[in-house]
Amino acid sequence: MIITICGPAGSGKSTVSKKLAQKLGYKHYSIGDLRRKMASERGMTLAELNKLGEEEEFTDKEVDEFQARLGKKEDNFVIDGRTSWYFIPNSIKVYLDASLDVRTERMLRDERVSEKFNDLKEAKQGVIERDKSDVTRYIKYYNLDVHNLSNFDLVIDTGDNTEEDTVNEIVEYLEKAP
Repeated sequence: MIITICGPAGSGKSTVSKKLAQKLGYKHYSIGDLRRKMASERGMTLAELNKLGEEEEFTDKEVDEFQARLGKKEDNFVIDGRTSWYFIPNSIKVYLDASLDVRTERMLRDERVSEKFNDLKEAKQGVIERDKSDVTRYIKYYNLDVHNLSNFDLVIDTGDNTEEDTVNEIVEYLEKAP
């Protein structure tokens, strides 16, 4: 079974997918981590890589091709990324969401060094810009609306959930899925 965890920045994709993979005994992959590594190797921040990606498609194509190959050759893994459901169509597709305020608070507390914000206002602006850049790139390169909830098997608002609540909700769904 392949499980794709999607959603906007700060929705809980990385945290939930890691914990879900651990609970299921599956491998975990993170497209965000791959993109952060790509940015770092180029001496850029993720925001700068995203901005470059609005004009240069290689910034998305490399990780998207990786996802497509992975979905064809491996099984029993959890992957988090906004386009993972699209490039791994044979997956169980989960969409996580939360309000902008909740996502902003999470991003402000996030310990990833490459995405540090000084205050709530800066974090909120960073989340808005990241969402806008993502939408711009996915429409431009794939004519793809990654926030169209009809593409997903399970949609969870993580705003009031603990990480464990969300993981358990996904596991319950998996146990009932055909």
